[in-house]
Amino acid sequence: MDRRAFFIGATASLALAGCGTSGSTVSRFKSYDGPQVTSIVINKGARKLYLMHNDEILREYEVDLGFAPLGAKQFEGDGKTPEGTYVVNRRNPNSRYHLSVGISYPNSQDKAYAEANGKRPGGEIFIHGQPNNPKERKRADRVSDWTAGCIAVSNEEIEEIYAMVQDGTAIALRP
Repeated sequence: MDRRAFFIGATASLALAGCGTSGSTVSRFKSYDGPQVTSIVINKGARKLYLMHNDEILREYEVDLGFAPLGAKQFEGDGKTPEGTYVVNRRNPNSRYHLSVGISYPNSQDKAYAEANGKRPGGEIFIHGQPNNPKERKRADRVSDWTAGCIAVSNEEIEEIYAMVQDGTAIALRP
């Protein structure tokens, strides 16, 4: 191989190496080293989510709720967001909504109430980001309270929440 061809090839290789993703991609997995989030409070009426350290508000976010937000979730498909006390019980890095943090709905009372009424309580309630699917994202951008019962925030906000909140954190969902 002649020197000119070698030099051009080496230069191109170095240029491409500089285009790697290590420094140019923003990771959706943030880190957090501040005060522990001791609870999450969601005020459905105000459409606010608060990350709390004891009595101190660490962060505040505006949220979208289920498509029928008034009242507590009772049955599968009712479009309501639960009310009551739950905990973060899982997280999903491969969610269809960017990232998601699971809520322990339904609890035993939710299940008993639904069963007594001959229905299922539903489940799969999460705090999550925006839809990954472009068609679903357009709908979410057009309307408020677009989820099936979940609590939605922006993608940037769910990245922060995902980093700050640990499994077992208490969640109070208020009317």
